[in-house]
Amino acid sequence: MSKVLVVGAGGVSTVVIRKMLMLPEIFTEIMIASRTKSKCDAIAEATGSKNIKTAKLDADNVAETVAIIKSFQPDLLVNVALPYQDLAIMDACLETNVSYLDTANYEPIDEAKFEYSWQWAYMEKFKEKGLTAILGCGFDPGVTQVFTSYAAKHHFDEIHYLDIVDCNGGDHGKAFATNFNPEINIREITQKAKYFENGQWIETEPQEIHKSLKYPNIGERESYLLYHEELESLVKNFPTIKRARFWMTFGQEYLTHLRVIKNIGMDSIKPIEFNGCKIVPLQFLKEVLPNPQDLGENYTGETSIGCRISGIKDGIEKTYYIYNNCSHEDAYKETGTQAVSYTTGVPAMIGAMLFLQGKWNKPGVFNVEEFNPDPFMAELNKHGLAWHELHDIDLEL
Repeated sequence: MSKVLVVGAGGVSTVVIRKMLMLPEIFTEIMIASRTKSKCDAIAEATGSKNIKTAKLDADNVAETVAIIKSFQPDLLVNVALPYQDLAIMDACLETNVSYLDTANYEPIDEAKFEYSWQWAYMEKFKEKGLTAILGCGFDPGVTQVFTSYAAKHHFDEIHYLDIVDCNGGDHGKAFATNFNPEINIREITQKAKYFENGQWIETEPQEIHKSLKYPNIGERESYLLYHEELESLVKNFPTIKRARFWMTFGQEYLTHLRVIKNIGMDSIKPIEFNGCKIVPLQFLKEVLPNPQDLGENYTGETSIGCRISGIKDGIEKTYYIYNNCSHEDAYKETGTQAVSYTTGVPAMIGAMLFLQGKWNKPGVFNVEEFNPDPFMAELNKHGLAWHELHDIDLEL
């Protein structure tokens, strides 16, 4: 008997819930809680399951989260809400002695900056309570770190160069839309980029460094260097890494819209006065942009996300590329969501399952690469995210 509380009611939550329902022997009772209860009700109703409860929750409010946890008494809380809320939810878990899992690291609402230091600072608190906190259990962050851990365990004595490559080769037919929460997405892409090399972080302007890379089943796509949170934990946990970078593809039309948004100040996170009310321009923009949850029906093509790694094995230089391709159409047929939500939600479910099975369960706060990668890798193949390996190839980097 395992009870899980899922906080958040977006596309990722939809995937998490649907995937959990496929394993009733593990996830016996589920509750979805979100600021808008009707969204929780819609997810529950769409599944047709009688084993889902719903609740209204302002996850910024620790007391509210504590009350829901005490009422439902879950074995694990899965946080797929906004990253601004991570610390408040972790505080509630500590107060109620419940373990925790999320898919994205904390960032303050008033500053477009994300790093793990805030959550890593909870290590001793979770350890003292005998609780587990699993950080960043989506795809990137998440699967990309497990890919790296798997490569380190099975294919390398030392990893020297790591490039995480993320391509969305799909088409949703919209002039401009983001594949996950527009507010978080635009904050991430418009901040300065940085990468790790020779023991230090090197900062660049947004989209300053880019190159064409070839992706399996998709072909060549212009790929842009940006900062992504998993780099911070990977260079910490794999100290032989000499350089670590993250690349993501963007079409020219997307970048043109992004430049216009930035030039007219709609990417601002500073409140302004409008008709006697305080509004945040980026939060207003989020409300008028297409909802990522509504993109799936007409989405064609696929994503391709993976790790291109070089290093040493048995004294010999080696290259290695491990990746997953996920079809938007297939994701929609199975869960009613597009592939970006699918590739985040499936790993979150797998992480939750491994915790409940005792395979990813130890006191403290951990990034996913600090657990045994093998059971996670096996479950990816079973639950819709098959992975592929290429050895000793030109990594183009």
